[in-house]
Amino acid sequence: MSDDAATTEPGGLIDRHVSFMGALRTAGLPVSMAESLDGGRAIAAIDLLEREQLRAAYAAAVVKHAAHRPAFDRLFDLWWPAAVGDGHDDGEAADGEGALDDAEPIDLDALRTELRDRLRDVLLSGDDEALRRLAREAVNGLGRAEGGQPGRQSWFTYRVLRAMNPDTLMASLLESVLFGKERGGLAEKVARQMITERIKQFEEMVESEVRRRLAEERGAETIAKTAVKPLVEQVEFLRASRDDLAALRRQVHPIARRLATRLTAKRRLGRSGRLDVRRTVRASLSTGGVPLTTIFKPHKPHKPELVVLCDVSGSVAAFAHFTVLLAFALREQFAKVRIFAFVDTTDEVTRFFERGGDVVDALQRMSSEADVVWYDGHSDYGHSFEIFAQKWPDAVGPKTSFLVLGDARTNYRAPALPALRSVVRQARHAFWLNPEPRQYWASGDSAAATYGEVMPMVECRNVQQLQEFVEGLLPV
Repeated sequence: MSDDAATTEPGGLIDRHVSFMGALRTAGLPVSMAESLDGGRAIAAIDLLEREQLRAAYAAAVVKHAAHRPAFDRLFDLWWPAAVGDGHDDGEAADGEGALDDAEPIDLDALRTELRDRLRDVLLSGDDEALRRLAREAVNGLGRAEGGQPGRQSWFTYRVLRAMNPDTLMASLLESVLFGKERGGLAEKVARQMITERIKQFEEMVESEVRRRLAEERGAETIAKTAVKPLVEQVEFLRASRDDLAALRRQVHPIARRLATRLTAKRRLGRSGRLDVRRTVRASLSTGGVPLTTIFKPHKPHKPELVVLCDVSGSVAAFAHFTVLLAFALREQFAKVRIFAFVDTTDEVTRFFERGGDVVDALQRMSSEADVVWYDGHSDYGHSFEIFAQKWPDAVGPKTSFLVLGDARTNYRAPALPALRSVVRQARHAFWLNPEPRQYWASGDSAAATYGEVMPMVECRNVQQLQEFVEGLLPV
């Protein structure tokens, strides 16, 4: 590791490795025993004084997906910190630059001014290591506060960022970068983006430093519970943010391809296709016209047809956004896709899901043009099923896979089971994906258990459960 890194005894090194592997598993990273052993071997193969070598070796051993790397990096920084305490080694103390003497009162205004001036210079220089040292000094000087217990301190990111307010340096930095150049053109746009990225990098370094100091006070395991965001495949659809939905968009297309493969219908006659009469007769000529060998035509698999019926009411707004993403992806994988949306009545919205279209535009058009509200705009599954069965009786056929997406909360209205049952009987497959936890299915106005008697009800709260549902389907 670096010169200011924490030193660890051999026995403690193994314990820390085991604890780190456990933290990765707790965060959701799929780390097997073999990969854990590979990570242990990496410790013996690299120079422990080079911390980034250790990070790279661990990542090569246990990280399988790029989306898991941010969680890995946060946990690595907690278990293998770049410094201990204030992080000032003897060299820094000798130089005197940025070293804060806790024995003397600190003039916070003067310190804030000094750190802001230095931040401006470091942002212009682009020196990452200097930026990291400055973030550490800023946290030491501006981010600490007395804790609730004697002798303990608390550390706060917002105190540092509020005091230094790096965003307000943008105008001064642009003036320095663009000195002698024309403003308002491409050069300014590039410079603004570069400065914005460096400021964000500094803010992330401050957050990381605060987490390190808190981990020293309270333990890495305690801080890891809140420091690591859920992996994208573990984010619940009903609680997904705008950024989460953007990440989910990249996960949907491969899942849609696997779903189409699993639902691909093959016409089966025994173990083979239809009898090939011409080739069978021709083969029988060698046996005096006796067809000792029968020849069959190969199967002709075809893309399945799909009908999606999704709840787009406010209670499942984030899940409705995800269903739109899924519908776009499925549109390209199936020979025929028809999409229907409902709140308290049903309307076909296939026209909004043209190939190559935009998800946001589809949502806006669907909310303004689709006829999905009949009475009061509250979910009415029963009336929606009845309208679907009446207006589109031929939408679902023997080659159709039928998917319902919604939380099955009926607002205590009639479930209209006969209408749903008649549709399910016509379908080749029928599945209901429910974004609510299974333990809530029998609570309040949820009719999930009732509808589950008509068609399979599958808990689908996140991408991971959707993947498990798709992988659990047997090709037919």
